[in-house]
Amino acid sequence: MSTMSTASRRSQTDPLDLLAIDDLLTSDEKAVRASVRQVCDASIEPYIADWFERGELPVVRELAKELGGVGLLGMHLEGYGCAGMSAVDYGLACLELEATDSGIRSLVSVQGSLAMYAIWRHGSEEQKQEWLPRMAAGEAIGCFGLTEPDHGSDPAGMRTRARRDGDDWILDGRKMWITNGSVADVAVVWAQTDEGIRGFVVPAGTPGFSAPLIKHKLSLRASLTSELVLDSVRLPASAAFPEVRGLRGPLSCLNEARYGIVWGAMGAARSALRAALEYAGQRVQFGKPIAAYQLTQQKLAHMGVELANGTLLALHLGRRKDGPGLRPEQISTGKLNNVTKALEICRTARTILGANGISLEYPVIRHMNNLESVLTYEGTAEMHTLVIGQAMTGHAAFR
Repeated sequence: MSTMSTASRRSQTDPLDLLAIDDLLTSDEKAVRASVRQVCDASIEPYIADWFERGELPVVRELAKELGGVGLLGMHLEGYGCAGMSAVDYGLACLELEATDSGIRSLVSVQGSLAMYAIWRHGSEEQKQEWLPRMAAGEAIGCFGLTEPDHGSDPAGMRTRARRDGDDWILDGRKMWITNGSVADVAVVWAQTDEGIRGFVVPAGTPGFSAPLIKHKLSLRASLTSELVLDSVRLPASAAFPEVRGLRGPLSCLNEARYGIVWGAMGAARSALRAALEYAGQRVQFGKPIAAYQLTQQKLAHMGVELANGTLLALHLGRRKDGPGLRPEQISTGKLNNVTKALEICRTARTILGANGISLEYPVIRHMNNLESVLTYEGTAEMHTLVIGQAMTGHAAFR
């Protein structure tokens, strides 16, 4: 009886959900997750390794329309054709998208949490009506221009400048590492002005605007990354966000995107752990599967614990976002912890797969390479560490 009882308990343990976090989700939240997984399995998963190897995302517009058709673009925003779903719903979607590939989650994140959110939160009613319904449907793609070649962690030093010329604005400058830039129909661009940093809605066809593709990446290869070049781009006064001034505008958008990363990183980690578990159960050395050896089990157990901890953290932050709200240092805690741990899980999974771990026949090296970018973008590990440090001590150590 004891043996049967033990076997029964083991059969109830999901190795990818050691703490039964699924039990904390509502049926509606599980349905959202399942619908996203269905889209990924049908339209992305069979092709993603090939896209990554080729360094392309050849169906980006078709994919945007499909994702928009199921309500994934700007899904956490209200009105203007957006689905108006919860923060936890959005987080679960990000987890499933990144379990397929970080580049796909980036496509959705930049569209919804950066470009759309910026217009939704800071734009005029005219700007919202013009762009948000089309972006929610995937009929228009957006990008977000903040980072510059010489100004990443210190956006206050940006050199892109907007100056008044009569009733118009003239924008000059360059932005770098811009997801979706080369296919964007509209760019949200942040620039220095005599009134402080301001945001502008820039249609891609505006004279002087160009977005050359960045090539030769070894990470986020199934994601389109561009430079934005603004060469005397003339915009009407109505292109500027009417109220917001200073860094609080772009930083409010970054916090939205960082929240999605907290969940998404756990998707990449889960995919790597699943691959390691399956491989360890099938790979036979010295007469038995390597999963039967203590050192392999130590690796798997550590990975499982970190996946569970990170997913619990993401869910906790999601519940807070849907309830009392999130402070910046809480988002920084999630981003710093979960991306760091996800990268560690992928690297450990790679060791379990041995030489096969570097093959695109398995998802591990792809996730591992992608997470090297995720570790850096939306705030480096160093910057999030200092955000947390300031919250704990009251001392700003950025300079």
